Amino acid sequence: MAFHKTKSPLYPKSHLVAASGIAAALSIFLLVIPTTDVEARKTFVPLDLETGHTGEPSRLVHSSPELDALVKETVTLPAPLPTNGSTQGTAAPEASQPAATEQPVLVSTETPTPLKPAEWLTVTVASGDTLSVLFNQVGLGASTLHSVINSSKEAKRFTRLKVGQELEFKLSGAGELLTLRSKMSDLETLQIDRTDNGYAFSKSLIEPEVRTRFAKGNITSSLFLAAQEAGMSHNLTMEMANIFGYDVDFARDIRKNDSFEVMFEELHVGDKRIGTKNILAARFTNKGKTFTAVRYTDKSGYSSYYRADGTSLRKAFIRTPVEFARISSRFNPNRRHPVLNKIRAHNGVDYAAATGTPIKATGDGRIVHFGRKGGYGNAIVVQHGQKYKTLYAHMSRFANGLRVGSNVSQGQVIGYVGMTGLATGPHLHYEFQVNGRHVDPLGVELPVSDPVPKAERTAFMAISNKMMASLDQQSASQLALLEP
Repeated sequence: MAFHKTKSPLYPKSHLVAASGIAAALSIFLLVIPTTDVEARKTFVPLDLETGHTGEPSRLVHSSPELDALVKETVTLPAPLPTNGSTQGTAAPEASQPAATEQPVLVSTETPTPLKPAEWLTVTVASGDTLSVLFNQVGLGASTLHSVINSSKEAKRFTRLKVGQELEFKLSGAGELLTLRSKMSDLETLQIDRTDNGYAFSKSLIEPEVRTRFAKGNITSSLFLAAQEAGMSHNLTMEMANIFGYDVDFARDIRKNDSFEVMFEELHVGDKRIGTKNILAARFTNKGKTFTAVRYTDKSGYSSYYRADGTSLRKAFIRTPVEFARISSRFNPNRRHPVLNKIRAHNGVDYAAATGTPIKATGDGRIVHFGRKGGYGNAIVVQHGQKYKTLYAHMSRFANGLRVGSNVSQGQVIGYVGMTGLATGPHLHYEFQVNGRHVDPLGVELPVSDPVPKAERTAFMAISNKMMASLDQQSASQLALLEP
């Protein structure tokens, strides 16, 4: 194919404008040709415009009839812009006037993720755990912990944790604390709930069912073992010993084949036994002699124990200030002192017991000495009215809240066994004085409290007779069950 250059154009300007439009259309077409049509692109690339020395296009270069046909087909691809109501299908839109395109409307087809429902999480307190550690385990931060424990004075009870205790957390779908609760006992549950005004504390108490039970035992080796075999708890056994402690010295008077029968209150939540309450009636046989006790509440609401005939079981003093201790030294005015190694009167009774064993006041009174007292070490002296005085020596420490002038009641813990002062081992040295004279605490005749008032004797005897009959009936029934 030959190419010619001339100084004057072979075609008018109108033809050149049309050729420019075709060239523009071809350039668009070449940009959108599929990359797989390689041969087609090789055929149409030679289209060109030669420029003369004037800088304007001199003439349109034709390639082939096939190209013309392709151009005619191609220029219709771009959508023309309307100009003054006219349509020129072969004119390409100018660069300054881009073709209007309709913007697509974006519609999301994703389903929103629903919030998780509230859930309960339970954690168990381990050794060394704090409330902060447990909050962290369930994903709660320090700010929530601070809000909870400072919401009220009662809420701080949650900080007093015990190993094995369970805490239940109710969390919202966003992980926020809605409820915190913990079962403190079989009867009490603590709870904190989130409200519009912060966290609110509450507690629920279950009223246990009270059932009457009977226990009977025969002592072959120890009182505690016999009571345990009979189904009595440690606290119930201690209560029985306190009731009969005026007549029986459980530290030295218990003998093989001594026996007991007890009617008591037992607490239940459903089918679960959760504890015991009061002894209603009891009989204790020691060295062949039987002692009775009946609980009676008078019209003023005061409860006490009396013998079955209405005489007072309670004496002004209990016999021993330390429960189930071993007597290591008795009252002896001519005893040789084990530390000083010379004759010095032993004006009391020594009860050997482990350091820290509680020491009880043997009667109601007022403390007249509190602190160190020579060879007695840590000691307390209690004045009981005008006639009686008791001394408790060699204590390891004193009970809290006591001082000279403090009033103490019978059975109240006033200190703990130790070996302060002149002592070779942990024990309590106990003295009893009558009108300023030392007497043997084990042999002194103790004063007795008042019997049931005459105005209430009829009511008491009705209860007493019923209780003694129940003990007889239960004892006979249990004996019948044991017979082959």
